[in-house]
Amino acid sequence: MDKATLAAYDGNAAGFAQDWHEQPAPDDLHSIVRQYFVPGACADIGCGSGREVGWLDANGFTSHGYDASEGLLAEARRRYPQSRFTHAALPELAGIADASFDNVLCETVIMHLPAEDIAPSVSRLQSILKPGGVLYLSWRVTNDGDQRDKHERLYASFDTGLVRGALQGCALLLDEEVVSASSGKVIHRLVAKKAA
Repeated sequence: MDKATLAAYDGNAAGFAQDWHEQPAPDDLHSIVRQYFVPGACADIGCGSGREVGWLDANGFTSHGYDASEGLLAEARRRYPQSRFTHAALPELAGIADASFDNVLCETVIMHLPAEDIAPSVSRLQSILKPGGVLYLSWRVTNDGDQRDKHERLYASFDTGLVRGALQGCALLLDEEVVSASSGKVIHRLVAKKAA
């Protein structure tokens, strides 16, 4: 994780959590999960304040949230005390064994990584999937070079081919650029299925 981005999340975790939880529900994401995810265990990598973990748990998925920000994890644990949250950061995801999950969700996270960490992170997300498992991956689209917002969070600009190339051994089920129903920002999202 980019250090300035992580510092921003840790420094104002309550404010970011409030903003996210006040946004419209991400019905488009939920529809994709219902359509593509397989029954079983689900990891939310970059879970933030736990909104999607709470939804997954309430909708039949046994989920576990992971985030690099201790501040956001504290918010997640406060909001969803019945759910599981653990510290882990891309690209390493230390402490998560290979082939641990049937589904992996990584919603608008990888754009906060330096460009050199994107492909290794995508490969690592794939590695924690069981054979036949499904990965949902999205990121905010930045077309004019790397940018930082008013909080100093990094929004990396990179070619989608970098992500696709790191998904060797996976079949792409969805590959689209859309406006997020929740944030109103342009995102690119992929759904990929790992070979059985």
